[in-house]
Amino acid sequence: MKSDVYLVKVSSSDPNQRQAALKRIIQAKDFCANFKKEEIVPVKLTIGDTPCVYNVSPELVKIIIQEISRHQAKPFLFDTCVIYQGERQNAVDHLTLAEKKGFSYAKIGVPFIIADGLFGQDGREFVVDREDLKKVRVPSFVGMLDSLVVLTHVTGHIVSGYAGAIKNVAMGMSCRATKQMQHSSLKPSVLIEKCTKCGCCMAICPAKAITFKNEKKAFIDQSLCVGCAECLCACKFDAIKINWEEEPKIFCERMVAVAGAILNRFKNKFFINLALDITKECDCISKKGEKIVSEDFGILVSNDIVSLDQATMDLALEHKKTNFLAGVKELHQDTIDYAVQRGMGNKEYNLIEL
Repeated sequence: MKSDVYLVKVSSSDPNQRQAALKRIIQAKDFCANFKKEEIVPVKLTIGDTPCVYNVSPELVKIIIQEISRHQAKPFLFDTCVIYQGERQNAVDHLTLAEKKGFSYAKIGVPFIIADGLFGQDGREFVVDREDLKKVRVPSFVGMLDSLVVLTHVTGHIVSGYAGAIKNVAMGMSCRATKQMQHSSLKPSVLIEKCTKCGCCMAICPAKAITFKNEKKAFIDQSLCVGCAECLCACKFDAIKINWEEEPKIFCERMVAVAGAILNRFKNKFFINLALDITKECDCISKKGEKIVSEDFGILVSNDIVSLDQATMDLALEHKKTNFLAGVKELHQDTIDYAVQRGMGNKEYNLIEL
């Protein structure tokens, strides 16, 4: 049976029109109907790093929060620490950035939480049935709460070409070590020039694979390393090297596996894709002058993450000015098919325009 995907077309950058469109779609599709009184509801979003100006606006986020609160549930905003350099590597800088970008309690009305702790390593583990990804570490509330709302700004991506709801869950709802494992199958190494010999990586390594060697700097024995990436979380000097080069199909499949492992732990799920200000790069690395690679075509919502991303991709391909997806259509379809194979959702959908 096909899944329902709701669409409100928006082609204007006027904030008032965008807010009106979001109100219309979330009220028409009462996604809060299954929320219980006093239930704690996490709302996943990404605020983008410091240079990014195209991230989800606080005004749109507040509309969603008000709708959840109207049903007497208790929402909160959350994200997790990232593995690249920037203002979101730790909870202190991340929360400071959120405040600067307008996601404070005073403006939104709910707390913004960094769900994987101070340095992105606090969480719980779940098993994943992939040879190259046997377990994931995720924020500890996963498996404890019934409901989840995922708010995604649709963009391009340096590896997958398209970044939608599945990526938002896979990367944004996993701890730093799991992020690293999705990005790379290679084990980490040490940048000697940045190592300060503090010993934190050595102390946390579960495989005892790290010793002081070259110039008495940290050294990772690849024969002992298990690829857990705990050292990445422990190092505060960017001395742990990450391999960002990855075969795109493997990268996308890992994201699907991680997203599925997370979403399986929630009973009620609601996904919102904002196909507005679609930039070439994702919000992690886009800047003020980032190239807009597609026309705006609206806001989409669904309870099915697979149908939602499929519909979003299909609509993007229909727009004559859209060219950023031309080279990744096959890759994206393979990703969707793999998500269906893993039981995450349905790629067949009914598009209902409101």
